[in-house]
Amino acid sequence: MSLTVIALKAKRQNGYFVLFDEISKILSKNKILLKNGDVIVISSKYVSNSQGRILDTNNVIMSKQSISMSKKFKIKPKFAEVVLRESDKIFGGVSGFVITSSDSIMAPNAGIDKSNSDGTKLILYPENPYQIAEELKRKIFLDYNIHVGIIIVDSRLMPARVGTIGIAVACSGFEPVKDLRGEKDLDGNPLKVTFQATADNLASIANHKMGEGSESQPIAIIRDSECQLTSRKISHHEMAISDEQCLYVRGLSDQLD
Repeated sequence: MSLTVIALKAKRQNGYFVLFDEISKILSKNKILLKNGDVIVISSKYVSNSQGRILDTNNVIMSKQSISMSKKFKIKPKFAEVVLRESDKIFGGVSGFVITSSDSIMAPNAGIDKSNSDGTKLILYPENPYQIAEELKRKIFLDYNIHVGIIIVDSRLMPARVGTIGIAVACSGFEPVKDLRGEKDLDGNPLKVTFQATADNLASIANHKMGEGSESQPIAIIRDSECQLTSRKISHHEMAISDEQCLYVRGLSDQLD
């Protein structure tokens, strides 16, 4: 069986809504019957909308730190303040962009989205995304009596590459990383450091089908992915590495020292 991706149309939502109920409606309207082992991929912005994670910068009070950062990286002071609040760590930046870590994901401007909102409104990352993914997985099992995987996906720039790919902000229901250490390559040599990023690979496949523009396809179903299902709860630590282990962070830090 070949892997297939089914992108689902949905009407645009504004403000709070019950995510599971809307997913059920979308599946019904698109006449999709879920199967055991399907992976449901959901746009992080769609999840954020369901949580009301939309911020009007008119209501933001600036700090001295955000004013200083806005001058350094040439971004609006109120936007700088939101980036500060949403970031776990700030590495540096260039004009218009601050390179941050948020929820163990390195991203420009803490993953905050301005492109799909109006005026001064910002769409923030979902709150507790792994918990949301786990709850969706369990509700689908209770309602449909099947085991599925869940991915909350966002798009991300890759270093030194043109364009964006998908990245798993959170996942549940399947093993997110496959450890290939100890297995052999085509020449029979043992693999020493290789891990396969299953969740991120599937996120990027789905993101390609879902689109980046006006497609209005916030959900996709990946079928026959052959990923390893699991009932255990996935932690964000499983797909993240420390700054000391990251080649990019270490390389840039060494150049700055």
